[in-house]
Amino acid sequence: MFKFFSEGFNNLKKAVSNTAQALVGNVVNSVEQEDEFSEFVLDDMEDMLISADLGVNYAAELVDNLRDQNKIKPSDVKNYLKSEFLKTLEAAGSNNLNYTAGALNIYFIAGVNGVGKTTLIGKLAYKFKNEGNRVLIAAGDTFRAAAEEQLDIWSKRAGADIVRRDKADPASVVYEAIQKAKSENYDVVLVDTAGRLQNKFNLMEELSKIKSVIDKNAPESLRECILVLDANTGQNGLQQAKVFTEAVNLTSVALTKLDGSAKGAIVIAVAKELKLPVKLIGVGEKMEDLKDFDSEEFIEALFN
Repeated sequence: MFKFFSEGFNNLKKAVSNTAQALVGNVVNSVEQEDEFSEFVLDDMEDMLISADLGVNYAAELVDNLRDQNKIKPSDVKNYLKSEFLKTLEAAGSNNLNYTAGALNIYFIAGVNGVGKTTLIGKLAYKFKNEGNRVLIAAGDTFRAAAEEQLDIWSKRAGADIVRRDKADPASVVYEAIQKAKSENYDVVLVDTAGRLQNKFNLMEELSKIKSVIDKNAPESLRECILVLDANTGQNGLQQAKVFTEAVNLTSVALTKLDGSAKGAIVIAVAKELKLPVKLIGVGEKMEDLKDFDSEEFIEALFN
């Protein structure tokens, strides 16, 4: 799979530059010149971490660790944060996208409308296709004609096939896709799903029904349940993650629209709160701009 360094470390640095300033630059610049961690300095630091969308609880935990201790000085704050953020990301689990060669691999893609889910599926199809896989997309968001049309366009651009049935029961579309994938020896099935949070109960029911179809017809093939989050949503992304975790057993996160966002700290907040690793990251508009996430490289780019 692709790694950040193959595209150039500077590209990643550029993509996370706004987040780096909000999460690291502001804090380090205001703290590292101080002689000691006074209550004023610590309160100020906590406010900045919260403003950077790290989350209230995690920000408080990081700052509390600095109270009543002598080992870490304000001049060490950059290395302290770097170490803590990396530990948090790594504790959430591996960043590698699960995949089994020579078998059917199903990826369940969830997320609210407007986060870039359709675009991510198209780019992920392109990524898998370039690696020599036969890719099939299941258009499970059947009640939004625009979503299906867009997915159709992306599938053609990616060189993938698609199963779509306008206004049909989403679970039946996924069932059809699984049967087609099995009989025609596809390597990858990408399952698109609805993301209408307005009616939470209906969304839960629909997602659970689709998950049941996969569990009954290809339980050994489900590799990931991926939540797509827009980097610009900040802490709202954490609330979205909690809703979707109730509906399906999420395994990982894909972060879209990171380039230009100052709220990329949501990656670390989700890892801390929900123990979900980030596995994919969108850093631009091109087909090739969906990358495998790497915790060490992400942290290096934030702090470099």
